[in-house]
Amino acid sequence: MATTASTATLRFDSVTGLAPAIIQDADTGQVLMLGYVNEEAWKLTQQEGRVTFFSRSKNRLWTKGETSGNYLTVVSCHIDCDADTVLIRALPAGPTCHRGTVSCFEQQYQAHVPAAPVGFLAELERLIFERQQYPERAPQSYTVSLFNKGIQKIAQKVGEEAVETVIDAVAANRQSLPGEVADLLYHLVVLLAASGVPLTEVIAVLQERHRVPSTRHLENK
Repeated sequence: MATTASTATLRFDSVTGLAPAIIQDADTGQVLMLGYVNEEAWKLTQQEGRVTFFSRSKNRLWTKGETSGNYLTVVSCHIDCDADTVLIRALPAGPTCHRGTVSCFEQQYQAHVPAAPVGFLAELERLIFERQQYPERAPQSYTVSLFNKGIQKIAQKVGEEAVETVIDAVAANRQSLPGEVADLLYHLVVLLAASGVPLTEVIAVLQERHRVPSTRHLENK
């Protein structure tokens, strides 16, 4: 488990012995649920890399997914400024809520609670990975058909969509440009999946470039 750099020690309520644990999707940033941990559950969560709560209704330790298989794999833990609440960034193996919804904050009468706009790319990548790994679940899917045709065809589609994007941008076709970029981004994610490269690696490169200041402007002075 990759933990945060925080050196704080989580404090538990003096009466209940519990502390709130907010679960956030590590990829999309969507808040998935709120649970409670006692000292033992907190230790197990850190040691095993799967979120374990103390269930107030069952009055026992409860590892999320122990029945459904929808485990929450811990990516990092962040204790708040008062050291009495923890934010756990995790990767869900399936729907988090027992009702089958992505988040416990979705109601049956409400539309799906989306992740942040940029976080949607992570949702898209997950779906593409699922199509790649389990093509039998959606044999008629366009994504499955692309994987079946192989990386050369996928790369060809990226090239075609890139050209169409450039044409619209140069021609100032503001209305159709977002659609062309959407097609390009989708096919790029498929190409990355076919190449075994997750989006997180691409983002890591961008982050590293952002952290290292360019010296070109100094050289040109």
